[in-house]
Amino acid sequence: MFRVSVFCHVLFLSLMCYCGESCVQKHIQAQVPEMLEPGYVVSQVNLDGCGVGPLGLTSSDPAFTVQMDGTIQVVLITTVPGDGKTFWITVQNSKGHRWFVDVSLSPTGQVSNNAVLKRSKRRWSPPPFSIRENDRGPFPKEMEMIASDSSANYSVYYVIKGPGVTDNPVGLFSVVAQNGLLKVHSTIDREQYPKFVFTAYAYNTYTKQETDAPLPVTVLIEDENDNPPQFSGPMDFAVQEQCPMGTVVGQVNASDKDEPNTLHTKIKYTLLNGTNLFRIDPYSGVISASTNTLDRETAEKYILAVQCRDMDGASNGLFSTGKAVVSLNDINDNPPTFTQAVYKGQVTENKADVLVLRIPVNDKDLKNTPNWKAVYEITKGNESGNFLIKTDPATNEGLLYVTKPLDYEKQQIVNLEVMARNEAPLVGSSSTWQKVPVEINVDNVDEGPEFSVPILQLKVKENVPNGTLIGTYTATDPETKSSKDIKYYKLTERDTWINVIDSTGELKTAMTIDRESPLVYNNTYNITVKAVDKSQKTGTGTVLILIEDVNDNMPIINKSDHVLCNKDGRRGSILIEAKDLDQKPYSAPFNFKLGSVNAEQWRLKSATDTSVMLEPAVDLPNGMYQVPIQVKDLQDFGEEQTVSVRVCDCTMEGVCAPQRFSTTLGVWGVLAMLLGLLLLLLLCLLCILACSTKGEKLALTDDDVPGSGGMLLKSNFEAPGEEVKEALLMMPGSGADIVDSYKGGALLDQQTMLSSSGANFGQKQTFGGSMYHNNMQGFMNTNTLSSGQYNTGIYGNSYKKYSTMSTMDGWRENGLQLDKKLVYFREDADARFADDILRPYGYEGMGSPAGSVGCCSTLGEQESLDFLDSLGPKFKTLADVCTSKSQRGGH
Repeated sequence: MFRVSVFCHVLFLSLMCYCGESCVQKHIQAQVPEMLEPGYVVSQVNLDGCGVGPLGLTSSDPAFTVQMDGTIQVVLITTVPGDGKTFWITVQNSKGHRWFVDVSLSPTGQVSNNAVLKRSKRRWSPPPFSIRENDRGPFPKEMEMIASDSSANYSVYYVIKGPGVTDNPVGLFSVVAQNGLLKVHSTIDREQYPKFVFTAYAYNTYTKQETDAPLPVTVLIEDENDNPPQFSGPMDFAVQEQCPMGTVVGQVNASDKDEPNTLHTKIKYTLLNGTNLFRIDPYSGVISASTNTLDRETAEKYILAVQCRDMDGASNGLFSTGKAVVSLNDINDNPPTFTQAVYKGQVTENKADVLVLRIPVNDKDLKNTPNWKAVYEITKGNESGNFLIKTDPATNEGLLYVTKPLDYEKQQIVNLEVMARNEAPLVGSSSTWQKVPVEINVDNVDEGPEFSVPILQLKVKENVPNGTLIGTYTATDPETKSSKDIKYYKLTERDTWINVIDSTGELKTAMTIDRESPLVYNNTYNITVKAVDKSQKTGTGTVLILIEDVNDNMPIINKSDHVLCNKDGRRGSILIEAKDLDQKPYSAPFNFKLGSVNAEQWRLKSATDTSVMLEPAVDLPNGMYQVPIQVKDLQDFGEEQTVSVRVCDCTMEGVCAPQRFSTTLGVWGVLAMLLGLLLLLLLCLLCILACSTKGEKLALTDDDVPGSGGMLLKSNFEAPGEEVKEALLMMPGSGADIVDSYKGGALLDQQTMLSSSGANFGQKQTFGGSMYHNNMQGFMNTNTLSSGQYNTGIYGNSYKKYSTMSTMDGWRENGLQLDKKLVYFREDADARFADDILRPYGYEGMGSPAGSVGCCSTLGEQESLDFLDSLGPKFKTLADVCTSKSQRGGH
């Protein structure tokens, strides 16, 4: 109980001291315009009673600021409402004591100078306060007191809610309900909770109702330097060796969790080693080279210890240490060097594509990079191209090869000079590419003969006579320098134009040399010659024959068949091109000239070296034309050639359109067609007349032909009469001869004859004293009178297959056939029928005394011809009909 009374007494004294020791006035009242502009001075806090030490002056409203002399000034545009505006000023001395000054602003004319200040409901407690982080206690620890203005009129109690009270972290703060004393119950980490804002409530002790509006209470956590800075980001860097002094290598970064913009987070960087090669900016952390002698071949990388310390690097500041790795990039500052002063090798003569020597080198630069890879070059001694040097990619050695055989008789020792360089150029070094001498010894072997020159060139005119000597190609023994006992043979040749004399090496023509032959390429013809000595050693050489041209080819027109298109009445033209296998001056330019035949119909124009345009000189009808053109070369050597030109109408360029008959047949063709049409018309008229003619009815008594009905019946053709010899009726090789005789002595004989092939047939008919022979399918008609043969028209022999004829030929054939048929029709109609086909007679009634003659169409077996001696009424009736028709001029 004693302890509680002591605590209350101390608290009361503290409150009294807090209220009595204030060095500033508690209230400031000012009238201001409704609109406050930045720079406007509101009032001033009297600081005379606060001593000489430094004071901290802050405003709770960010629109106002307090200067060091206490002047309250507007910094942001703000308005003052009609009921006024309030805020407070915090004054803090160097010992941490605080005082608060309430400032009330009212618009001009609203409040008099004697007006009494009324506290706002929200101004019932002190402004925000702070506590230090990591406080060790003891806990709970008293912080501040809150007091409501309503406590002067009511008995109140206080409640706080929010973060740190009822929200996480729960139970960190509490309040004494009777007096508003705030307490903290544990240590706070500012890096986790930089501030707390909870709400205080004042309630009537008796009615339990709020007496004031809720008050937000802000507790700021004061920072303590309890976190050292830590490095962040990569710390591996690279820079080129021998870089200039001051070249930036990289930048290190560090961060501090303490409160920003304070000494707790002001970091300073320091290098702990490598300061002779590198330096670091203390505040930016940029590492740069402090020398230009960085050498990768001495050290490929450097490990730098870097320290970062807060408190601006003060000794009491916290720090961390990290490692920065700086790698040096290689440059080609070291040329390849040879391991020996002289290199020697050995090779056998006449050997090629063999490795002679390996040449090693050393290079300090980075392996398998262009700065290390060597490239070798033979700078001296390889003028003849016998050697080749390459790089071994695995070992970087130089590989020296012999690519062309060496000759011991000409050179026993070959001295070369080889230079080694890198793929990349030298930089940052005063050195140059090194060279080394190479000595190659050539070993002697027994060799075959060698020709005087590897390739012998000879000029020969084409068409020289066979056996002409064109040159000599000989070889010598390289050891004896003699050509004795060496034989020569032709090894290869495209044809057999050249003979090689084996004992002398003479070259003679064996066939005609033709420059225009496909065996000749680019005017050259070559053969390969082999020389063999007595030890059977061989050597080869090539003879290159350059063939000179002669004028043995005349110009030839490339194309002899052309199509000339008529274009809307305009005369077209044709390009005539010629070619001469000879070369200049035996070829182009050509001379074109029209031949004497049809020269007036054509003309030449627009001639070039090898072509000329041919066009009609007059309008030409469609058809085929032969145009002679004389073509000669520059030496006036040539002949006349014929060009076929088809003149026609074209559907497209160079393609003739389908031709009309008038165009194809010409004038005579049109006349022949018209003549054929006229003859066809006449034939139709004759056929109409023949078909319209009817046989007259004859009145026959029933006595003459019993049961006939008095009418002629349909009948086939009758057999020959008396004048016809039996030989005519019984032709050998014919078919069946059928004879049928009727009572009354009438005779009808019909004989059907087939050819040996069975393709043609014929019928013979005899009427009175005349015989008519008709061959329908073979187109052969023969009429025979009593006095002999009347006329013969043979059509079968001139028959042609119409499907193989042109239109013009078809019309011509029709004309010929019609001419022959009309000749037949021009004869006397009395001696024959009006047409050359079989005509059946219609049924004409009953009562003919001869009865029906239709029985003649069916003949019995062949009988004797004795029945002709007594002809019956049927024959009489038929004869009367025929003679009556002839006398009446019937058709």
